[in-house]
Amino acid sequence: MYKVPGEITQLLLRLNQGDRDAEASLIPLVYEELKRIAAARLRSERDNLSIQPTVLVHEAYLRLTGLSQVDWQSRNHFYAISATIMRRILVDHARARRAAKRGTGETLLVLEEANAASGQPGPDILALDEALDRLAKLDARQARIVDLRFFTGLTEEEIGTVLGITARTVKRDWRVAKAWLFAELSSV
Repeated sequence: MYKVPGEITQLLLRLNQGDRDAEASLIPLVYEELKRIAAARLRSERDNLSIQPTVLVHEAYLRLTGLSQVDWQSRNHFYAISATIMRRILVDHARARRAAKRGTGETLLVLEEANAASGQPGPDILALDEALDRLAKLDARQARIVDLRFFTGLTEEEIGTVLGITARTVKRDWRVAKAWLFAELSSV
């Protein structure tokens, strides 16, 4: 049975066809979800990055509008790309901060402590980024699943749709990737 795409997916498909008016209609529909993703991502950071969810969303949006080669597939695909861009922004900020600490002895960025919802600090964003790069060399799909699950918060079913695999495969790969990352990040 054919399922009619949702409003966000329809707007993304119109955007693919060059309809610039679709972008203006899309922004209000995705803004709050992007802020939720950004806030969740920032809460899980161990490094105290001086970036607020709104700023992260705006910076991600600027990078998104600069992407001309993306063939938007669906709402989930859009959020997956958005979360990946947010991850890159956070990694860039963390690298700049680390470089500033080494270079001048001063901290470039300052923010109140951002803890995960559990109250425990999340992994160092640079260590996680490096571990994900290593995982991608071993198993690109597992690395993508971690990216979609951890950074975007997509469900196993949504990830399966984005990647074209079953939710059961996503669940299995997620479990293996988490164990691998835990071992990698524990040795850091």
